[in-house]
Amino acid sequence: MALFRRPDEIKVGAIGYGGAFRMGKYHLDLCARAGMTPTAVTDIDPSRLEEARKDFPGIETYSSVGEMLRKSAVTLVVIITPHNTHARLALQCLKAGRHVVTEKPMAITTAECDAMIAAARSRKLLLSTFHNRHWDGCILEAVKRIKAGTIGDVFRIEAHMGSYGQPKDWWRSSRTFSGGILYDWGVHLLEYSLQIIDSEIVEVTGLAKTGYWASHTKWGKDTNEDEGFAVVRFASGAWLTLTISHIDSNPKKGQLEITGTRGSYIMSGAEYEIITRQDNETIITRGPNPPSEQQRYYENIANHLVKGEKLIITPEWARRPIHILDLACRSARLGRSLKAKYH
Repeated sequence: MALFRRPDEIKVGAIGYGGAFRMGKYHLDLCARAGMTPTAVTDIDPSRLEEARKDFPGIETYSSVGEMLRKSAVTLVVIITPHNTHARLALQCLKAGRHVVTEKPMAITTAECDAMIAAARSRKLLLSTFHNRHWDGCILEAVKRIKAGTIGDVFRIEAHMGSYGQPKDWWRSSRTFSGGILYDWGVHLLEYSLQIIDSEIVEVTGLAKTGYWASHTKWGKDTNEDEGFAVVRFASGAWLTLTISHIDSNPKKGQLEITGTRGSYIMSGAEYEIITRQDNETIITRGPNPPSEQQRYYENIANHLVKGEKLIITPEWARRPIHILDLACRSARLGRSLKAKYH
Protein backbone atom coordinates (compact mmCIF):
# COMPACT_ATOMS: atom_id res chain seq x y z
CA MET A 1 0.00 0.00 0.00
CA ALA A 2 2.47 2.66 -1.17
CA LEU A 3 0.15 5.68 -1.39
CA PHE A 4 2.45 8.60 -0.59
CA ARG A 5 5.82 9.65 -1.99
CA ARG A 6 7.21 10.93 1.31
CA PRO A 7 6.19 10.60 5.00
CA ASP A 8 5.61 14.36 5.31
CA GLU A 9 2.76 14.08 2.80
CA ILE A 10 0.83 12.09 5.45
CA LYS A 11 -1.18 14.74 7.27
CA VAL A 12 -2.24 13.54 10.72
CA GLY A 13 -5.36 14.57 12.59
CA ALA A 14 -5.94 13.59 16.23
CA ILE A 15 -9.39 13.09 17.71
CA GLY A 16 -9.03 13.73 21.44
CA TYR A 17 -6.22 15.74 23.03
CA GLY A 18 -4.86 16.17 26.51
CA GLY A 19 -6.79 14.37 29.21
CA ALA A 20 -5.07 11.47 30.94
CA PHE A 21 -1.38 10.98 30.15
CA ARG A 22 -1.38 13.76 27.47
CA MET A 23 -1.86 11.08 24.85
CA GLY A 24 -2.73 13.52 22.07
CA LYS A 25 0.67 15.18 22.24
CA TYR A 26 2.36 11.78 22.63
CA HIS A 27 0.78 10.43 19.43
CA LEU A 28 1.49 13.54 17.37
CA ASP A 29 5.08 13.71 18.61
CA LEU A 30 5.63 10.08 17.54
CA CYS A 31 4.02 10.78 14.17
CA ALA A 32 6.36 13.76 13.68
CA ARG A 33 9.37 11.59 14.65
CA ALA A 34 8.32 9.16 11.91
CA GLY A 35 8.33 12.05 9.41
CA MET A 36 4.55 12.58 9.20
CA THR A 37 2.94 16.01 9.58
CA PRO A 38 0.70 16.83 12.58
CA THR A 39 -2.06 18.87 10.96
CA ALA A 40 -5.26 18.98 13.02
CA VAL A 41 -6.75 18.28 16.45
CA THR A 42 -10.40 17.76 17.35
CA ASP A 43 -11.65 17.97 20.93
CA ILE A 44 -14.90 18.97 22.63
CA ASP A 45 -12.95 20.81 25.37
CA PRO A 46 -11.76 24.27 24.24
CA SER A 47 -8.97 24.27 26.84
CA ARG A 48 -7.47 21.17 25.23
CA LEU A 49 -7.57 22.81 21.81
CA GLU A 50 -5.70 25.76 23.29
CA GLU A 51 -3.13 23.34 24.70
CA ALA A 52 -2.73 21.75 21.26
CA ARG A 53 -2.13 25.17 19.67
CA LYS A 54 0.64 25.84 22.20
CA ASP A 55 2.23 22.42 21.63
CA PHE A 56 1.98 22.62 17.83
CA PRO A 57 1.90 26.26 16.68
CA GLY A 58 -0.22 26.67 13.57
CA ILE A 59 -2.10 23.39 13.97
CA GLU A 60 -5.75 23.36 12.89
CA THR A 61 -8.27 22.88 15.71
CA TYR A 62 -11.89 21.73 15.50
CA SER A 63 -14.70 21.16 17.96
CA SER A 64 -16.26 18.25 16.06
CA VAL A 65 -15.08 15.33 13.98
CA GLY A 66 -17.48 16.19 11.18
CA GLU A 67 -16.03 19.69 10.90
CA MET A 68 -12.47 18.36 10.73
CA LEU A 69 -13.38 15.83 8.03
CA ARG A 70 -15.15 18.52 5.97
CA LYS A 71 -12.55 21.28 6.27
CA SER A 72 -9.17 19.64 6.83
CA ALA A 73 -6.88 17.85 4.39
CA VAL A 74 -5.87 15.24 6.99
CA THR A 75 -5.15 11.85 5.45
CA LEU A 76 -4.54 9.79 8.62
CA VAL A 77 -6.77 10.12 11.68
CA VAL A 78 -5.65 8.97 15.13
CA ILE A 79 -8.53 8.25 17.53
CA ILE A 80 -7.63 8.90 21.20
CA THR A 81 -11.01 8.73 22.93
CA PRO A 82 -12.85 6.40 25.38
CA HIS A 83 -13.00 2.77 24.26
CA ASN A 84 -16.72 2.71 23.47
CA THR A 85 -16.31 5.49 20.87
CA HIS A 86 -13.54 3.89 18.80
CA ALA A 87 -15.75 1.94 16.40
CA ARG A 88 -18.21 4.77 15.71
CA LEU A 89 -15.48 7.35 15.08
CA ALA A 90 -13.35 4.95 13.03
CA LEU A 91 -16.29 4.15 10.76
CA GLN A 92 -17.04 7.87 10.36
CA CYS A 93 -13.45 8.58 9.33
CA LEU A 94 -13.10 5.52 7.08
CA LYS A 95 -16.31 6.40 5.26
CA ALA A 96 -14.83 9.88 4.71
CA GLY A 97 -11.84 8.25 2.98
CA ARG A 98 -9.27 8.65 5.77
CA HIS A 99 -6.75 6.11 7.01
CA VAL A 100 -7.34 5.33 10.69
CA VAL A 101 -5.33 4.42 13.78
CA THR A 102 -7.29 3.81 16.98
CA GLU A 103 -5.88 3.84 20.46
CA LYS A 104 -6.03 0.43 22.05
CA PRO A 105 -8.29 -1.43 22.49
CA MET A 106 -9.42 -1.48 18.87
CA ALA A 107 -13.06 -1.58 20.01
CA ILE A 108 -15.17 -3.36 22.64
CA THR A 109 -16.87 -6.12 20.66
CA THR A 110 -15.91 -8.49 17.88
CA ALA A 111 -18.80 -7.18 15.79
CA GLU A 112 -17.45 -3.63 16.01
CA CYS A 113 -14.03 -4.83 14.87
CA ASP A 114 -15.63 -6.71 11.98
CA ALA A 115 -17.49 -3.58 10.83
CA MET A 116 -14.31 -1.49 10.99
CA ILE A 117 -12.30 -4.07 9.05
CA ALA A 118 -14.98 -4.37 6.38
CA ALA A 119 -15.16 -0.59 5.94
CA ALA A 120 -11.37 -0.26 5.61
CA ARG A 121 -11.10 -3.22 3.25
CA SER A 122 -13.83 -2.02 0.93
CA ARG A 123 -12.15 1.38 0.59
CA LYS A 124 -8.55 0.07 0.50
CA LEU A 125 -7.66 2.16 3.55
CA LEU A 126 -5.21 1.53 6.36
CA LEU A 127 -6.72 0.51 9.69
CA SER A 128 -4.53 -0.24 12.68
CA THR A 129 -4.52 -0.03 16.48
CA PHE A 130 -1.84 1.66 18.56
CA HIS A 131 -0.30 -1.45 20.10
CA ASN A 132 2.87 0.48 20.89
CA ARG A 133 3.67 -2.00 23.69
CA HIS A 134 4.28 -4.63 21.02
CA TRP A 135 7.79 -3.13 21.15
CA ASP A 136 8.23 -2.88 24.93
CA GLY A 137 11.68 -4.00 25.99
CA CYS A 138 10.24 -6.64 28.31
CA ILE A 139 8.38 -8.48 25.55
CA LEU A 140 11.17 -8.04 23.00
CA GLU A 141 13.55 -9.76 25.44
CA ALA A 142 11.02 -12.45 26.37
CA VAL A 143 10.28 -13.37 22.75
CA LYS A 144 14.00 -13.52 21.91
CA ARG A 145 14.91 -15.75 24.85
CA ILE A 146 11.87 -18.02 24.61
CA LYS A 147 12.35 -18.54 20.86
CA ALA A 148 15.94 -19.53 21.65
CA GLY A 149 14.55 -22.43 23.71
CA THR A 150 15.45 -21.07 27.16
CA ILE A 151 12.43 -22.64 28.86
CA GLY A 152 11.52 -25.30 26.31
CA ASP A 153 8.07 -25.50 24.74
CA VAL A 154 5.63 -23.01 26.25
CA PHE A 155 2.39 -24.59 27.42
CA ARG A 156 1.03 -22.03 29.91
CA ILE A 157 1.02 -18.26 30.35
CA GLU A 158 -0.42 -16.57 33.42
CA ALA A 159 -0.99 -12.88 32.67
CA HIS A 160 -1.93 -10.81 35.68
CA MET A 161 -2.16 -7.36 37.20
CA GLY A 162 -3.54 -6.80 40.68
CA SER A 163 -3.98 -4.16 43.34
CA TYR A 164 -6.30 -3.42 46.24
CA GLY A 165 -8.04 -0.09 46.00
CA GLN A 166 -11.11 1.85 45.01
CA PRO A 167 -11.30 2.61 41.27
CA LYS A 168 -10.85 6.26 40.30
CA ASP A 169 -13.95 8.22 39.37
CA TRP A 170 -13.25 8.47 35.64
CA TRP A 171 -14.48 6.90 32.43
CA ARG A 172 -12.01 4.01 32.64
CA SER A 173 -13.93 2.77 35.70
CA SER A 174 -17.24 2.57 33.82
CA ARG A 175 -18.12 -0.68 32.05
CA THR A 176 -20.10 1.25 29.44
CA PHE A 177 -17.16 3.45 28.50
CA SER A 178 -14.24 1.07 29.09
CA GLY A 179 -15.74 -2.35 28.31
CA GLY A 180 -14.89 -3.65 31.78
CA ILE A 181 -11.90 -4.28 34.00
CA LEU A 182 -10.15 -6.54 31.48
CA TYR A 183 -10.08 -4.01 28.64
CA ASP A 184 -7.43 -1.53 29.73
CA TRP A 185 -4.22 -3.28 30.74
CA GLY A 186 -5.71 -6.64 29.87
CA VAL A 187 -5.49 -5.92 26.15
CA HIS A 188 -1.75 -5.20 26.52
CA LEU A 189 -1.16 -8.42 28.44
CA LEU A 190 -3.05 -10.43 25.83
CA GLU A 191 -1.13 -8.80 23.00
CA TYR A 192 2.13 -9.69 24.76
CA SER A 193 0.96 -13.29 25.24
CA LEU A 194 -0.19 -13.74 21.66
CA GLN A 195 3.34 -12.93 20.50
CA ILE A 196 4.55 -15.96 22.47
CA ILE A 197 1.81 -18.55 21.92
CA ASP A 198 1.76 -19.10 18.17
CA SER A 199 -1.40 -21.18 17.89
CA GLU A 200 -5.08 -20.88 17.02
CA ILE A 201 -7.56 -19.83 19.69
CA VAL A 202 -10.09 -22.60 20.35
CA GLU A 203 -12.33 -21.37 23.18
CA VAL A 204 -12.56 -18.82 25.97
CA THR A 205 -14.01 -19.00 29.48
CA GLY A 206 -14.65 -15.89 31.55
CA LEU A 207 -15.42 -15.26 35.23
CA ALA A 208 -16.00 -12.04 37.15
CA LYS A 209 -16.39 -10.80 40.72
CA THR A 210 -18.41 -7.64 40.81
CA GLY A 211 -20.14 -5.26 43.21
CA TYR A 212 -17.67 -4.65 46.04
CA TRP A 213 -16.63 -1.17 44.96
CA ALA A 214 -19.83 -0.21 43.13
CA SER A 215 -21.31 1.77 46.03
CA HIS A 216 -18.09 3.78 46.40
CA THR A 217 -17.88 5.28 42.92
CA LYS A 218 -20.05 7.67 40.96
CA TRP A 219 -20.63 4.99 38.30
CA GLY A 220 -22.62 2.84 40.74
CA LYS A 221 -23.96 -0.26 39.00
CA ASP A 222 -21.95 0.65 35.90
CA THR A 223 -18.62 0.42 37.74
CA ASN A 224 -16.11 -2.07 36.34
CA GLU A 225 -15.96 -5.54 37.81
CA ASP A 226 -13.77 -5.87 40.92
CA GLU A 227 -11.91 -8.75 39.28
CA GLY A 228 -12.01 -10.28 35.84
CA PHE A 229 -10.58 -13.67 34.89
CA ALA A 230 -10.33 -15.41 31.53
CA VAL A 231 -8.97 -18.75 30.31
CA VAL A 232 -7.99 -19.14 26.66
CA ARG A 233 -7.43 -22.62 25.20
CA PHE A 234 -5.28 -22.97 22.09
CA ALA A 235 -5.19 -25.68 19.40
CA SER A 236 -1.59 -26.54 20.35
CA GLY A 237 -2.73 -27.59 23.84
CA ALA A 238 -1.31 -24.45 25.45
CA TRP A 239 -3.50 -22.25 27.60
CA LEU A 240 -3.48 -18.68 28.80
CA THR A 241 -5.06 -17.13 31.89
CA LEU A 242 -5.68 -13.42 32.36
CA THR A 243 -6.49 -11.86 35.75
CA ILE A 244 -7.03 -8.15 36.42
CA SER A 245 -8.08 -7.26 39.95
CA HIS A 246 -8.85 -4.31 42.22
CA ILE A 247 -9.34 -6.59 45.25
CA ASP A 248 -6.03 -8.42 45.21
CA SER A 249 -4.18 -7.78 48.48
CA ASN A 250 -1.26 -10.02 47.44
CA PRO A 251 -0.60 -9.43 43.71
CA LYS A 252 1.76 -11.80 41.92
CA LYS A 253 5.20 -10.79 40.72
CA GLY A 254 5.63 -9.56 37.18
CA GLN A 255 3.08 -9.23 34.40
CA LEU A 256 3.49 -12.59 32.68
CA GLU A 257 4.60 -15.92 34.10
CA ILE A 258 5.44 -18.10 31.13
CA THR A 259 5.86 -21.81 31.82
CA GLY A 260 7.62 -24.18 29.45
CA THR A 261 8.73 -27.78 29.53
CA ARG A 262 12.18 -26.80 30.83
CA GLY A 263 11.46 -23.83 33.10
CA SER A 264 9.58 -20.62 33.76
CA TYR A 265 10.09 -17.04 32.60
CA ILE A 266 8.77 -14.17 34.73
CA MET A 267 8.37 -11.00 32.69
CA SER A 268 8.34 -7.65 34.48
CA GLY A 269 8.82 -4.17 33.11
CA ALA A 270 12.40 -3.62 34.25
CA GLU A 271 13.83 -7.13 34.42
CA TYR A 272 13.29 -10.78 33.58
CA GLU A 273 13.72 -13.85 35.74
CA ILE A 274 14.31 -17.35 34.38
CA ILE A 275 13.79 -20.33 36.70
CA THR A 276 15.03 -23.76 35.65
CA ARG A 277 15.99 -27.05 37.33
CA GLN A 278 19.38 -28.69 36.91
CA ASP A 279 20.67 -31.70 38.88
CA ASN A 280 17.83 -31.29 41.40
CA GLU A 281 18.80 -27.65 41.98
CA THR A 282 16.79 -24.56 41.17
CA ILE A 283 18.71 -22.16 38.95
CA ILE A 284 17.52 -18.53 38.88
CA THR A 285 18.86 -16.11 36.29
CA ARG A 286 17.92 -12.43 36.29
CA GLY A 287 18.74 -9.62 33.93
CA PRO A 288 17.62 -6.17 32.78
CA ASN A 289 15.25 -5.70 29.88
CA PRO A 290 16.36 -3.49 26.98
CA PRO A 291 14.75 -0.09 26.38
CA SER A 292 11.35 0.01 24.74
CA GLU A 293 11.18 0.82 21.04
CA GLN A 294 7.61 2.13 20.88
CA GLN A 295 8.49 4.65 18.15
CA ARG A 296 8.63 1.69 15.77
CA TYR A 297 4.82 1.64 15.65
CA TYR A 298 4.45 4.90 13.72
CA GLU A 299 7.64 4.25 11.75
CA ASN A 300 5.93 1.11 10.45
CA ILE A 301 2.72 3.05 9.66
CA ALA A 302 4.68 5.65 7.66
CA ASN A 303 6.78 3.02 5.87
CA HIS A 304 3.67 1.02 5.03
CA LEU A 305 1.98 4.03 3.42
CA VAL A 306 5.11 5.30 1.64
CA LYS A 307 7.17 2.20 0.83
CA GLY A 308 4.58 -0.56 0.98
CA GLU A 309 6.32 -2.11 4.00
CA LYS A 310 4.33 -4.93 5.60
CA LEU A 311 1.95 -3.63 8.26
CA ILE A 312 2.85 -5.18 11.62
CA ILE A 313 -0.27 -4.35 13.66
CA THR A 314 -2.92 -5.34 11.18
CA PRO A 315 -6.60 -4.92 12.07
CA GLU A 316 -6.93 -8.70 12.16
CA TRP A 317 -4.10 -8.89 14.71
CA ALA A 318 -5.69 -6.11 16.81
CA ARG A 319 -9.03 -7.97 16.69
CA ARG A 320 -7.58 -11.11 18.35
CA PRO A 321 -7.35 -9.71 21.93
CA ILE A 322 -10.74 -8.01 21.52
CA HIS A 323 -12.28 -11.31 20.42
CA ILE A 324 -10.87 -12.96 23.56
CA LEU A 325 -12.17 -10.18 25.83
CA ASP A 326 -15.58 -10.14 24.13
CA LEU A 327 -15.91 -13.91 24.52
CA ALA A 328 -14.73 -13.74 28.16
CA CYS A 329 -17.33 -11.12 29.09
CA ARG A 330 -20.11 -13.03 27.34
CA SER A 331 -18.95 -16.30 28.91
CA ALA A 332 -19.04 -14.76 32.39
CA ARG A 333 -22.66 -13.68 31.82
CA LEU A 334 -23.74 -17.01 30.32
CA GLY A 335 -21.80 -19.27 32.69
CA ARG A 336 -20.23 -21.43 29.97
CA SER A 337 -17.21 -21.55 27.66
CA LEU A 338 -17.55 -20.09 24.18
CA LYS A 339 -15.93 -21.25 20.95
CA ALA A 340 -13.76 -18.78 19.07
CA LYS A 341 -14.88 -17.46 15.68
CA TYR A 342 -11.46 -15.98 14.88
CA HIS A 343 -8.38 -18.02 15.62
